[in-house]
Amino acid sequence: MSKDKFFIKEFFATSWAVDNKTSVYVLAVIISILGLLNYYQIPKEQFPEVVIPYIIVNSPYPGTSPVDIENLITRPIEKQLKSIADVKQITSNSVQDFSSIIVEFDPSVAVESAKQRVRDAVDKSKTDLPSDLPDQPQIMDVNLAEFPVMYINISGNYDLDKLKKYADIMQDKIEGVKEITRVDIVGALEREIQINADIFKMQAARVTFSDIESAVSRENLTISGGTITMNGTKNSVRLKGQFENVQEIRDIVVHASGGAYIKLSDIAEVKDDFKEQESYSRLDGKNVITLNVIKKSGTNLLDASDQIKEIVANVKGKELPEDLTLTISGDQSRMTRNTL
Repeated sequence: MSKDKFFIKEFFATSWAVDNKTSVYVLAVIISILGLLNYYQIPKEQFPEVVIPYIIVNSPYPGTSPVDIENLITRPIEKQLKSIADVKQITSNSVQDFSSIIVEFDPSVAVESAKQRVRDAVDKSKTDLPSDLPDQPQIMDVNLAEFPVMYINISGNYDLDKLKKYADIMQDKIEGVKEITRVDIVGALEREIQINADIFKMQAARVTFSDIESAVSRENLTISGGTITMNGTKNSVRLKGQFENVQEIRDIVVHASGGAYIKLSDIAEVKDDFKEQESYSRLDGKNVITLNVIKKSGTNLLDASDQIKEIVANVKGKELPEDLTLTISGDQSRMTRNTL
């Protein structure tokens, strides 16, 4: 019988593994350890990080028609944006009181580089923009990581201004977690000092709105007074003039155009009130204050969620009243944990 009939093929790696079992065991252990280390170190996310090369330029200009917004703001900014390299498309929208421009870059351009190019172009256009713009054009990028990963709803038998104070406590504690970039408060009332001037009393006293504005701004200041040497030690001196209560504002003396001096409370009503509410939050049909928790990109979602839940459990009955209700909703870590 031919010797070729008994020829057996073999794979060299398999033969090596059979002959070196100890080395295979050691290699398997090393691979397992490296796998476990990577498992615990890799960021745990519900969705992968997506980078969108869009830069948005928003410019508010209250009291202006869409046609004037187009001519005064949108076109001057677009003129400079068109000179930027690697721009794929520019889309603008001019509406009442507002201009919005979206600049789409090629996917190869880094977002930070694109944002800096847009910022430089907007700076060049400022000489052509109206001088009375209330705010500078706002430049933003589209970051999907900015969406909340958790909502903490605060409710109880308290007024909204009291709940706001408890929300501020929670905000400070949660923002101390290294995985969290910021916490936004929704549905709260913002404090506002209102000076409601009586136009007829102002005319009688010959006081203008500029006189009132100047008087309030001059009084609400803390000024550095330099240093003074006492007993061989230098001490800093400052003049503290910031308002601490509403009565101090009422007692401000306004210098009228005619030369007379008059107290602000004689021509205006000063109220410690709240801004018009622009954001609302509800849970189960009831008004609540909601904390939108936004995580840093690339950090571990599960670790952040565990730390926040621990904070919520620890503050009840200590820094927050026992009868205050803290409800967590929209927790993305639950889905991520199930996936793992």
